[in-house]
Amino acid sequence: QVQLAESGGGSVQPGGSLSLSCAASVSIFRLDVMGWYRQAPGKQRELVAEVTSGGSTNYRDSVKGRFSISRDNAKNMVHLHLRSLKPEDTAVYYCNSLPAMFPWGQGTQVTVSS
Repeated sequence: QVQLAESGGGSVQPGGSLSLSCAASVSIFRLDVMGWYRQAPGKQRELVAEVTSGGSTNYRDSVKGRFSISRDNAKNMVHLHLRSLKPEDTAVYYCNSLPAMFPWGQGTQVTVSS
């Protein structure tokens, strides 16, 4: 069974930075698009950023200029660098393909608070 394992979350103050990683148990080389999603308490899961197999990226407006997504096909990993974090970025962050085809991992908690 495909497994996705997210890591790198934590608690930071507003303006801080974090780097998240996602390790896939299968090759992601042939997956056209991989994405990072997040789910805040009481809200629906939302797509935050996506990266194509060719390295093209796209971001939701609220994180543009602050988040950066990348993928390492050789290592079957997807990364998300978060900077200038805001309290509204607080959520559990997940990775998956786009559209999401695999079972969701446990995610990694990002908490932004002063």
